[in-house]
Amino acid sequence: MSRLPSRRALLTGASAMAAAAMLGGCDRLGNAEWFKRTLQTGEDANLFVQRLLLTDRTLAPEYAEADISPWFKPNGTEDPPDKAYKALAKAKFAKYHLEVDGLVEAPFKLSLADLRKLPARTQVTRHDCVEGWSAIGKWTGVPLADLLSRAKLKPEGRYVVFHCADTMDQGNALEGGGEGEETDEAPAGNANPSMTKQSGSGESRKDAGGQQASEDTAVSGGSPVRYYESIDLVDAFHPQTILAYDMNGQALPVSNGAPLRLRVERNLGYKQAKYVMRIEVVESFAHLGEGKGGYWEDQGYAWYAGI
Repeated sequence: MSRLPSRRALLTGASAMAAAAMLGGCDRLGNAEWFKRTLQTGEDANLFVQRLLLTDRTLAPEYAEADISPWFKPNGTEDPPDKAYKALAKAKFAKYHLEVDGLVEAPFKLSLADLRKLPARTQVTRHDCVEGWSAIGKWTGVPLADLLSRAKLKPEGRYVVFHCADTMDQGNALEGGGEGEETDEAPAGNANPSMTKQSGSGESRKDAGGQQASEDTAVSGGSPVRYYESIDLVDAFHPQTILAYDMNGQALPVSNGAPLRLRVERNLGYKQAKYVMRIEVVESFAHLGEGKGGYWEDQGYAWYAGI
């Protein structure tokens, strides 16, 4: 199977592609909703070129089971220290519920058992880390598109945010604190600012799972900042974007993101959020963290990480 163009290849000549599109009077492109959004939000050339060259359903390469890596590196957070998460893990996630809300007509919650009863997709794909390593794994889970269709997105919904279970200490592991995160890419945790900007003001807020935050999740020196990540609706409705609960034919290990992790296969590893507790559909990122769409994005990473 032929490989998709690399991030480097897509970025090369981005200006020429943009110019060609404009000189050609590309009305179809100009009328596309994603293109209007791209212009409005100032997304980078990589996003522009990928959306121009690839269809919404272009697949990332899939591999044979014989290609599965003997060890899939569980870098980043390997065992979230949060008491609420540890209680869920101790009970083998029997009391876990995924919450889907935000700009939807029909918010809902599903247990892990409920999720396992839904139609599933299995795919063998390669995980590419921004640090330069890769691994191939077999993932089984629920297509995100099915969950979003069930929730019935409101017209103003533009992005899907994944709120996770693990807390980053001091809210900035890049400046010294904590083990690395799910990003698979950097020295920190799979932490998630499901924390909003008013969190530090003493106002009440919900944690990643939609429950009132408790004192035992707080870290020394400030309010807890939990890992979060986001994608747009093009990636959210892509057929290979799933919430995986199995890895290599077995229940997802805690070290790899149990009970549920995002697989968005056309993106680099730091977009593959682990320990997903809540999915929120939003119009913008203004109320989340630094308003850049993800924990690592708040630290300076690019929001769009397509490969």
